[in-house]
Amino acid sequence: MPPSFEPRRKKRRLDDEMQDASEAKDVHVPERERFKPTEPREWTISMAVPTSLITNCVTREQRTTAVGNVARAAAIFSVDEVVIFDDSPVDQRITNADPDAYTGDVDPAHFMEHLLTYLETPPFMRKVLFPLHPNLRSQGLLPSLEMPHHPHKDEWLPYREGMTLELPPKGGQGTVVDIGMPQTVTVAESIPPKTRVTLRMSDDPRGTPEPVHPATPRTEGGYFWGFTVRRAGSLSAVLTESPHEEGYDVSIGTSERGLPLSRAFPTDQSPPDFKHLLVVFGGPRGIEYAAMNDPQLGEMGIAGARTKELFDHWVNVLPNQGTRNIRTDEALLIALTGLRRLWDYS
Repeated sequence: MPPSFEPRRKKRRLDDEMQDASEAKDVHVPERERFKPTEPREWTISMAVPTSLITNCVTREQRTTAVGNVARAAAIFSVDEVVIFDDSPVDQRITNADPDAYTGDVDPAHFMEHLLTYLETPPFMRKVLFPLHPNLRSQGLLPSLEMPHHPHKDEWLPYREGMTLELPPKGGQGTVVDIGMPQTVTVAESIPPKTRVTLRMSDDPRGTPEPVHPATPRTEGGYFWGFTVRRAGSLSAVLTESPHEEGYDVSIGTSERGLPLSRAFPTDQSPPDFKHLLVVFGGPRGIEYAAMNDPQLGEMGIAGARTKELFDHWVNVLPNQGTRNIRTDEALLIALTGLRRLWDYS
């Protein structure tokens, strides 16, 4: 019986693959494309979502996924602030929920804030800043956000997020900071351990990074640098408790009873000028449901059809929809896609 040549062919194929791999080492592989900064900006984009986003969810996994979709939309469209507002009836709200227990079914605002803050935090520091918690039991279902301040070892940006460590610094002064890279850095300032900091990196490899305000990468460098998370007890509190001293100068409410985007913001007209833009989304029963459950708005007689008086623009993001309802997490992507041209002219 003649000898089989199959093993020899396999060996030759393996040799060819090894040669190809060896040659590949000599080929220059460009590093991952870096985030390209825009013009430095003081203006901000905020979006507000109701707690009813998850109150209709039946399982822990459904609630986790829904919140992950909110975070993903905020990251994709460079939203600077996510506001969670309670749109449930006041007499049905639980005020003494244990924050150390699972809160997805008893305190949805706490649950949503917990998961959104967790997702916004760079992955390398989550284990320290977020101890084990029942809310995070299904964290494997959460998406990766891949924002500029979530570092990759093959990327360099002029700013970094870091977490201070208890390690003694060389020379005895300053603070050691973990920036998610193989090597730590040291800043001159003394900062308590387990503190999240934003650093401006030095162009000189031997230079010392400088702690800066968390908004500096956006206002001076032109980089989207994640989002803040704020809780509001009601729809009116979304507007009145703005972190900006002058408040939101342009507010947009979304409703199937609003004007189509093409009429609210015609393409042949200049978009509205703003410093702080807010987009508010309703739950399964709309923003009107949130107004109905807001005591302050009730005293003002604002409910039902008058809810639109709260906003500068009352828009329908998808007229003639082909389904009876659109989930809030779906509406986020649809609305932000249509509204993005108000602030991004590229």
